[in-house]
Amino acid sequence: MTDVPTSNGRSISVDPRLHEYALAHSTQPDAVQRALIDATNRAAAEHAGMRISHDEGTFLTLLTQLSGARFAVEVGTFTGYSALCIARGLPDDRDGGRLLCCDVSEEWTSIGREHWEQAGVADRIEVRIAPAIETLRALPDEPVIDLAFIDADKESYIAYWDELVPRMRPGGVLLVDNTLWHGRVTDADPDETTREITAFNDHAAADDRVDLVVLTLSDGVTMARRR
Repeated sequence: MTDVPTSNGRSISVDPRLHEYALAHSTQPDAVQRALIDATNRAAAEHAGMRISHDEGTFLTLLTQLSGARFAVEVGTFTGYSALCIARGLPDDRDGGRLLCCDVSEEWTSIGREHWEQAGVADRIEVRIAPAIETLRALPDEPVIDLAFIDADKESYIAYWDELVPRMRPGGVLLVDNTLWHGRVTDADPDETTREITAFNDHAAADDRVDLVVLTLSDGVTMARRR
């Protein structure tokens, strides 16, 4: 990785009040999204933090629409909130819109299915219950993916990235969640998960097949564009 120049710009420190202001002035979850949030909280209270924030969900929908994506891949679906947001940005199934979700839990993804139906996007979503690395390796080698989202086991981020990047079309967008990891990526004595995240961040930043930026949205989102 090349040396990083010192920035002459300035960033706003986002305190809780400013964060709430930003959320209040962003598109709010609709009835189906709120129902899915509530269902996740009821069924998976101990794991509810795995769901993406609603502002990140809005970002996913907007970026899917703006990129013109038709074929998207998601690694790590949980209860389906991010899948719902991506699918809403795709054209419908008759026009070729398709989202492939890779997950290992039928229990968690089944929560999403009901709400995808309610939102009218179920026809765009295919779930494959299997280790994600196997599903990715079974995809065609050709660069056919328009948009990908990684939000799964952190120790496999590099492996998922290395399977997806060659399969991204030129101009395709790849997003990776939790890349600032609660601010711990700058810890002097990081724990194992933090080391896995920082190793991925270094790996992605050194990849000359993409241009990327780490956004301070939510828990950190890396956004990359395939050259």
